[in-house]
Amino acid sequence: MQRGMPDYNIVKTALALAVRAPSIHNIQPWRWRIGDRSIHLYLDPTRALPATDPDERDLLLSCGAALHHLRIALAALGWSAVVHRLPNPADPRHLAAIEPVRHRPTDLDVALSAAISRRQSDRRHFSSWPIPPGYVSLATERANALGAIVRKATDAPRELLVEATRLAVIRHAEDPEYRFELANWTGKHSSEEGVPAQNAPTPRPDDELPARVFAAPQLADNANEPDSAELLVVGTTADDRHSRLQAGEALSAVLLTATNVGLATCPLTEPLEIPATRAMVRRGVLDSTAYPQVVVRLGWAPTSSAPLPVTPRRALADVLDTSDPGGASRSA
Repeated sequence: MQRGMPDYNIVKTALALAVRAPSIHNIQPWRWRIGDRSIHLYLDPTRALPATDPDERDLLLSCGAALHHLRIALAALGWSAVVHRLPNPADPRHLAAIEPVRHRPTDLDVALSAAISRRQSDRRHFSSWPIPPGYVSLATERANALGAIVRKATDAPRELLVEATRLAVIRHAEDPEYRFELANWTGKHSSEEGVPAQNAPTPRPDDELPARVFAAPQLADNANEPDSAELLVVGTTADDRHSRLQAGEALSAVLLTATNVGLATCPLTEPLEIPATRAMVRRGVLDSTAYPQVVVRLGWAPTSSAPLPVTPRRALADVLDTSDPGGASRSA
């Protein structure tokens, strides 16, 4: 890297935090390349989920979350990021070029960066403790600043969101290609990718919001109190690749903000993976003014809950392209 840029170790440290971002089925669909003046993010087409995510919306969300994680990590290390999204029209897999610029870290930069390692997708029931409205407002404001719309689903919109999720679960249960794909990526025991069996609880009949039915779930979920989880729908005014990437950045902002104040979180996309149920959510929750991209479930974990096992990630070397810097515009 050239003079005026972070040294290689700083960039690798930031990337090691970036790849802690959540991704659909923990497939980690990103590749990175370090150039002389910038860092490049690519969508890895070999990680596609054709049955679950035929238009790659979930993959773009996942990469957007990793992009925001990188920006937060760089800021905490003394570098802000100038981001050029979809910089190469000839290569749709080239999602972003990130130019680091010297920056004085703020207390918020450091706090959100620290939240990256603590954030986990908690699929268990949450406690009955209510969430202070200010916490939801803060997460919403930070997502809004990144170009997203966040709507809290309450009353009739919440009932509709629950119904859309139930219908999506039924449709997926009837789809053998979806079930085969899900079985390939979940119920893992010793893998750097996919959803480990130890991180997935068995769905319960009394669940208000049906959980995705992962293979071989082994996570204990012994909460017996009412679940006061809030449901936030993150949407965008457009539904193109740029908007979906930015929705992933907004998702990261919501998750890290919630984690920083002690809340448990879990992103949900199943009701948005089927066109009919996604249309229900767009009409019933977002009043047809925005396109729903992801749902975030958040609340307080019960004090009796055991710590979640850490979900594994692939080694940085496996997602870092070390080819000739002249290949910056090609797909990684």
